[in-house]
Amino acid sequence: MSNSPKAEGRGACGLFADLYELTMLSAYDSFHMGETATFSLFVRELPDCRNFLLACGLDDLLDELESFHFQSDDVAYLRSLGMFPESLFDELHSFRFTGDVFALAEGTPFFPHEPILEVTAPIGQAQIVETLVVNQISLQTILASKAARVVAAAAGRPVVDFGARRAQGLDAALKGARAFAIAGVTGTSLLAAGARYYGIPVTGTMAHSFVQAFDDELEAFAAFAKLYPRTVLLVDTYDTLQGVRNAIELARRIGEDCRLTGVRLDSGDLGALSRTARSILDQAGLQRLKIVASGGLNETRIDALIKAGAPIDIFGVGTDMSVSADAPCLDIAYKLTEFAGSGRMKLSTRKRTMPGRKQVFRRTAGGLAIGDVVARRDERCEGVPLLEPAMASGRRVEARARISDLRDHSSAMIAALPPRLRALEAAERPYPVTVSDRLRADADALAARLGCARSKSE
Repeated sequence: MSNSPKAEGRGACGLFADLYELTMLSAYDSFHMGETATFSLFVRELPDCRNFLLACGLDDLLDELESFHFQSDDVAYLRSLGMFPESLFDELHSFRFTGDVFALAEGTPFFPHEPILEVTAPIGQAQIVETLVVNQISLQTILASKAARVVAAAAGRPVVDFGARRAQGLDAALKGARAFAIAGVTGTSLLAAGARYYGIPVTGTMAHSFVQAFDDELEAFAAFAKLYPRTVLLVDTYDTLQGVRNAIELARRIGEDCRLTGVRLDSGDLGALSRTARSILDQAGLQRLKIVASGGLNETRIDALIKAGAPIDIFGVGTDMSVSADAPCLDIAYKLTEFAGSGRMKLSTRKRTMPGRKQVFRRTAGGLAIGDVVARRDERCEGVPLLEPAMASGRRVEARARISDLRDHSSAMIAALPPRLRALEAAERPYPVTVSDRLRADADALAARLGCARSKSE
C-alpha cells in the first residue's frame, strides 16, 4: 500500500487547455464524432548531451486526469468568449475523463519516437487533455533526466536538492523535488515536497544571515549548535578555512558530547578548500565530520571534483538542476495514432508518426539493454514489454506508487543501460531503436493510401 498522500489535482480546472482543444471538442461534438481515439506522447529528439531520458510525472498526471473537470466559473468564462454553441456548455458541466492510459513506469529510460504513454478515450476527451498531458510529463521528465546525470557524476555520494528558490514557479519546485528523488537524489530542502510526497527526506543546514547576525562567527556556531546539536555548520561566511577552525574549536569546547555532523562549503575553489578542510579536521581528530559542498554545482563540476579526488561527502545542487539549465525543454509531441478503429498518421517532413496503438519491447543480453523494438500493441516481440496499463475508464489502475519503489526501479533500469549511455559525454553510437515489421508494414500501407489521396486532391 502506498505511503504517499493523494496529491490533489491543482491543474484539474478544465481551463488548463489551449483554446484549440476546446474548439476541437466543440467541433467533434457538432459533427457527432464520439468514436474512440488513441493519442501517443513521444519525444522526437534527445536534447544535446543526453543519451537517454527518464520517464517521470505519470502519477501526478493520473491524479490530474481523475479530477479534471469544468467549474461553473470556467463554463461562464467560455460562454463569455462568444465562440461556442450552448450545447457544449451543457456537456462541460458534467465532463469527466473516462479514458485509458498505457504508459512507461516512472523511472524507465526511453529514447526518441518511443511512446512514453498512450491515451485512449472518446476523441474529444483525448484531445482536450493534450496540454495537461504534455505539461505534466515534460516537466518531470526533463528534471529527472537532468538529476540522473548529477547523481551519476556524484559516483555514489549523496546529492541533495537545494533548488526550490530558483525553480521556475511553485509547481516546478514541488514536482522537481519529486522527479529528483525518483532519479536518485537523496533529499530536498523543500518542506512542501517532504509533506506532499512522503518518502522524500527533508534536510538543511543554516543560513549565512544567522552568522552575520552575531558579532562573532564562533559565537554564532555555538548558539546554533546549542539548538541543533547534530547540525552541519556553514563555514564560508567570511573566511572558509577560519570557519573550519572555528568549527573545530566549537567541537573542542563541547567535548565528548559533541554531535556536530559536518561543515558546508558554499563558495570558492571547492576542490582545494575541501582538501585543506579535510586535512585540518582529520588532524583535530574529527574524521567523522562530513564535508558538504554546494554553490553553482552541476554534473560537470561534480564529475571534475570527484575525478580530482576532492574529499567531498555530500553535494547540494540548486539552480542548474532545478531548471535543467543545459537542456530546459523537450521536443515532445502528442499525436493522434488511431481513430474509430483505424490507424492514423502524419506525413509532415521530419514529423512523420507511426499509426495505431503500440508497445515497446526492450531486449537484453548479459544483464544490459541492447535494443528496443516499437511494435503494434497486439504483437509479441523478443524482450520485455515496457508500456503498462496505468488508467482504465478514468481511474488509476494501481495506488499511487512509493517514491522509494520508483527510485529503486529507476536505479535498476539505468544500471541496465550500456556504459556508454550512462556516461556524461554524448555516446558515439546511439541506442538502437527499431520498428517491428508489422508496424512498418501498417505505416507504409497507410502512407501510400494517404499519399495517393493527397495526389488526387492536388
